[in-house]
Amino acid sequence: MARTGSSDGGGKRLRARDGWGIAGGVLLLVALLAVLVIGMGLWKWFVRVTAPVLVDVPGGGWTVGAGLGLLSVAGWVGGAWFSAPERNRGRTRPVRIGRSIGGALCWTAAFGAMMYVLGALPGRNCGSGGAMCDYIPGTGSALLAYAATAALLGWLWYRRRGAVTSAQRAQEQARLKRLRKKGKGKSRTARGSR
Repeated sequence: MARTGSSDGGGKRLRARDGWGIAGGVLLLVALLAVLVIGMGLWKWFVRVTAPVLVDVPGGGWTVGAGLGLLSVAGWVGGAWFSAPERNRGRTRPVRIGRSIGGALCWTAAFGAMMYVLGALPGRNCGSGGAMCDYIPGTGSALLAYAATAALLGWLWYRRRGAVTSAQRAQEQARLKRLRKKGKGKSRTARGSR
């Protein structure tokens, strides 16, 4: 509880400290926002400079879009694998840190590929004649190839993962059924809940 009205000025000192804390927090948020805006601008510049070179590869934007879609799905699968909670149970701290770094890299690859494709498209709120607003030939087909590849591969991986999970669940139920037939009693989970 803050002291107010004391003769030694403790209440004023506490209010001044709170004010400096709020000012520091606001300055930190402004600095983070500035870094974010500068980072987004640099990313857009990087994409707009490198995209014309990439769409000139054999196959054009279709090949680039399919490759980025493949990278995005691979990053998603890797990120989900590294981030799975059952993989981090009982692990030492360095292993958990390594898996966290691996997961962050995979998620960055997944979202980076998507942001690259979107960044190559012309901006919506641009003034006329800006270099950042010009249409780069092949980026529309790259977007279509990216969307088709990511959707198809993501759906196939989702279906495969669902089949693997249901097969594992069926095996576990069959194992528990065999144990009950042998007279071993309740399952491990039921015994552990006592």
